[in-house]
Amino acid sequence: MPSIPNLIVRPARPADLDLILSFIRGLAAYERLSHQVSATPSVLRAALFPKGRRPAVECLLAFVEKSPAGFAVFYPNFSTFLGRPGLFLEDIFVRPEFRRRGVGRALWTAVAATAAQRDCQRMDWLVLSWNKKAQRFYRTLGARHHPTWTLCRIDGASLARYAPTPPSGTATPRKLRRTGTQRPNVPLK
Repeated sequence: MPSIPNLIVRPARPADLDLILSFIRGLAAYERLSHQVSATPSVLRAALFPKGRRPAVECLLAFVEKSPAGFAVFYPNFSTFLGRPGLFLEDIFVRPEFRRRGVGRALWTAVAATAAQRDCQRMDWLVLSWNKKAQRFYRTLGARHHPTWTLCRIDGASLARYAPTPPSGTATPRKLRRTGTQRPNVPLK
């Protein structure tokens, strides 16, 4: 790994919430998904720094010469086949002016080191199919593409339909509200 003068990678702190949100917005713009960002500092605080509970996610921040350069967000997962824990790297982002200087590698390496220290058996993440640069970068780190798995997702109103009681601010279909157990017919497309 190239030596980067004055590179610091450290865990995020509550005072970093606005910075984390700026990285999220930068990542979303890069991925052409800005319209999907609804995170706020208070939502991030509840996920990263909850009172009396384990955090849902963790975040590492990278600084070069005290300038914010990038971030990585990850959380624990579990392999039933291995019967062992793992880590899922949700996002890694480096600001354009700090790219190709080893910041991304330093962040990725810090997450991988965290996984190894926690006796995780694997680390997983997704990469956009059009992002060939990222795919090449991850291959240099020893990653392999998993050709037999396809990401599936349910979210928003589709997911809320399965709640026995509506989360605050979410409407639930009448059928679920009445019985709390019936599932609506959900066509697969």
